[in-house]
Amino acid sequence: MTVYGYARVSTEGQDLEAQIQMLEQNGASIIYKEKFTGTKTDRPQFNELLSVLKEGDTLMVTKLDRFARSASQGSELVKELIAEGVKVHILNIGLLDNTPASKLIKNIFFAFAEFERDMIVERTQEGKAIAKQNPDYREGRKPTYTKAQLEHALSMLSEHSYNQVSKKTGISKSTLIRAMNKRKAQEVAQDNQ
Repeated sequence: MTVYGYARVSTEGQDLEAQIQMLEQNGASIIYKEKFTGTKTDRPQFNELLSVLKEGDTLMVTKLDRFARSASQGSELVKELIAEGVKVHILNIGLLDNTPASKLIKNIFFAFAEFERDMIVERTQEGKAIAKQNPDYREGRKPTYTKAQLEHALSMLSEHSYNQVSKKTGISKSTLIRAMNKRKAQEVAQDNQ
């Protein structure tokens, strides 16, 4: 009867330490941790943890959204674990088992987690739609070089390799190749007109 903890953050820049400390303080003796988005179902450490859980064990997470992003996915997983005799302890909700009250609480909280995720996606899409109305809008990161710098780097390719130009200009080889391919495609299009 082991208490396993699972700590997850979505991006490399986020810190796992607070989750790990909470899991340890609440009795988790073995903790699996990873930096992996919750929208993906194939999370290597989580999958490994699921493979070692056996009857009588407890799976502990700090919050619902560390566990699953959708109500259906989370509800199914909790149901499967409980059927296998594994308890699920979500620290900000409580211990989930096979009692009717526990089932109700589980379903309500998973529905709210999915609602919250959908609201974040909706707000992000609304923000993008507003930003796209700006004529200067450009999706993605701003380039770290100007158009003139890129044109100069491309002109250097007549005498230097991609690697050499990349070292001299600081523009990545992949960016140079993409820009050169785009330039060639535009030249072909103009020749065909």
